[in-house]
Amino acid sequence: MTQTLKTKVLIIGAGTGGYVAGIRCGQLGLETVLVDASPGLGGTCLNVGCIPSKAIIHAAGKFETVAKAAGDGTLGITASTPAIDLSKTVEWKDGVVKKLNAGVAALLKKAKVKVIKGWADFSDAKTCTVKTDDGDIRITAEHVILATGSEPVELPFLPFGGDVISSTEALSLPEVPKKLVVVGGGYIGLELGIAFRKLGAEVAIVEMAERILPLYDKALTDPVAKWLEKHGVQLLLGARAGGFGDGKLNVTDKDGNPMQLDADKVLVTVGRRARTQGWGLENMGVAMNGPFVKIDERCATSMKNVWAIGDLTGEPMLAHKGSAQGEVVAEIIAGHDRVFDPTTIAAVCFTEPEIVSAGLGPDDVKGRDDVIQAVFPFAAIGRALAIEAGEDGGFVRVIASKSDHRLLGVQAVGQHVSELSNSFAQMLEMGAVLEDVAGTIHVHPTLGEAFHEASLRALGHAIHI
Repeated sequence: MTQTLKTKVLIIGAGTGGYVAGIRCGQLGLETVLVDASPGLGGTCLNVGCIPSKAIIHAAGKFETVAKAAGDGTLGITASTPAIDLSKTVEWKDGVVKKLNAGVAALLKKAKVKVIKGWADFSDAKTCTVKTDDGDIRITAEHVILATGSEPVELPFLPFGGDVISSTEALSLPEVPKKLVVVGGGYIGLELGIAFRKLGAEVAIVEMAERILPLYDKALTDPVAKWLEKHGVQLLLGARAGGFGDGKLNVTDKDGNPMQLDADKVLVTVGRRARTQGWGLENMGVAMNGPFVKIDERCATSMKNVWAIGDLTGEPMLAHKGSAQGEVVAEIIAGHDRVFDPTTIAAVCFTEPEIVSAGLGPDDVKGRDDVIQAVFPFAAIGRALAIEAGEDGGFVRVIASKSDHRLLGVQAVGQHVSELSNSFAQMLEMGAVLEDVAGTIHVHPTLGEAFHEASLRALGHAIHI
């Protein structure tokens, strides 16, 4: 027997966009139902993406630190050669995820959001049937928020299964593979490839483009490429992966020559695609923008009172974008006058070293004579040298308008620079000028001093260079 349920707001997907939208709807007094089929709340980011990957990356960094102390030692510290039981590391990672799952559930409960575990299938724009363990539930809603997220892209000649894995399986491996080949040199492949290299795996990366991280400018990616070279990661650029069998991956190199790479595991990270299949999107009558759901500045689709947020709506596919959109939509439904129009959405690569980019980069202003660019190296920052973060070619770069000194973009590469991303985004969002950054007394000794000095340098009077 099918149950029926009517609600003010129906949200499909409990990722960082959907659950934040749910909490905000609840805070605003909107009757809300949230439907999600995943085992744990929080979506890709919390369960098999941002959080668990950073946990594994953190563990890999700890292992590398101890490994450096073996033998002749480092910083006067010596230690025995370390070993790792990856199954225990994964168990610890799963504990972190479980704790956060419980936290999200508690927040939704506090906001009086009804959570239904099951798979939704829409028959029209405002009606869906959810298959649950306790039977079917037919839900109709005045407003629908689509937050179905994204999923890894599968290559037809390298289907997932067995030793061909996506990032999801890579985060739950029971042991470190002896030989790992990563297909795709974007941020997901590099983050995980670097982590497994730190854990002792032999790593090769196959990338079709002529350099790694092709969405970032070369100056930002060069320090990462140098780390890969220094640590023996085989980098095949301009290369194409082929089929896999008998522990060997077929590859065509940049010159068209066939070769084979030995691999215990092949990690395919060639991108993510919006999750548009299997839940009745085609029955909702919403307009599409290529592979994504088309939205306006209010996150509204072409169908009245149907909204879409997060990865489903296109690039950038970032968790914090989805969360911000979720808040905006909840407030619009509650009658507030809101639009989603950020000045910037900062992006971070948790590689070695880390990369941050906010606003315009040098490629965006190429050929323009109305901008100022200035770079300040971490090698001239005391805190960076004290934590061994100043010798990898890292820097902070500012780009500003020559006429009024308005900040247009800020980038950085270096250890721990992810923690500077919010400062960069905040300054851009507030419409800061170089003098605002230069006039802010930055704490010494911190990495953030490089942002201060880069701004001073753009004004023509850096102190420490």
